[in-house]
Amino acid sequence: MSPLVATATLAQGAADLSLELIDPKVLRVCSDPGNLPFSNDKQEGFENKIAELLAQKLGKSLVYTWFPQTTGFVRNTLGMHKCDVIIGYAQGDELVQNTNPYYRTAYALIFKPGGGLDGVDTLADPRLKEKRIGVVAGTPPGDLLVVNGLMARAKPYPLLVDTRVDSSARDMVRDIASGDIDAGVLWGPMAGYFAKQSTPPMSVTPLVREMTGPRLSFHITMGVRASDQEWKRALNRLIRNNKEAIDTILLDYGVPLLDEQNHIIKSH
Repeated sequence: MSPLVATATLAQGAADLSLELIDPKVLRVCSDPGNLPFSNDKQEGFENKIAELLAQKLGKSLVYTWFPQTTGFVRNTLGMHKCDVIIGYAQGDELVQNTNPYYRTAYALIFKPGGGLDGVDTLADPRLKEKRIGVVAGTPPGDLLVVNGLMARAKPYPLLVDTRVDSSARDMVRDIASGDIDAGVLWGPMAGYFAKQSTPPMSVTPLVREMTGPRLSFHITMGVRASDQEWKRALNRLIRNNKEAIDTILLDYGVPLLDEQNHIIKSH
């Protein structure tokens, strides 16, 4: 347990007796060491860049606790007080306390332009009927592939991998490029990043027009401990005051950003 206590204040008339173990001089980030485009131990991901921005605004130095973002990630990082914030976490996950969301995105269809799929923006499109589509097993789009009769020809990719050595998203985009599959459905930030890395760049279409099946769009927040109320409020202020700079980082990495009406945010 860190001996450094950032906030242990009791406001007059308040009953908040929580002890927040936030280092006042260091921004301690819980992160995956090999999970681009989000983060890696070379600090090349967009979550690394956002962490750098936050550290700068807070006037703190930046250090990481690295742990693969698989089962036990929260327990072994944030839960053990080894670090104080997870930069990217889906809103509503009960393992952490969420800040206000700082971006919204969706699962996306990715394909090579000029291959007969230009303009496809829903998995119900008949042009997909004879196509082989990649999907990460256990993710929400899998249900839609079943509903639309696309699963028989689909190619599954594993959900749980050691991100230090494997990437289902990278493998899927490589298979699209080689022609092994015709298209893929990926979580938006992965789709946008790896499509941008491809030569030539691939088309990325957020799946926001689906009429049935599970939700495919999500708000992304930062995750903190349930006890860290003042820290959450501080991060909320940083998110609000630096929205344009954060959006710029996300867009630079190809993340398909959506507003609340499902319109794509291209720039400010």
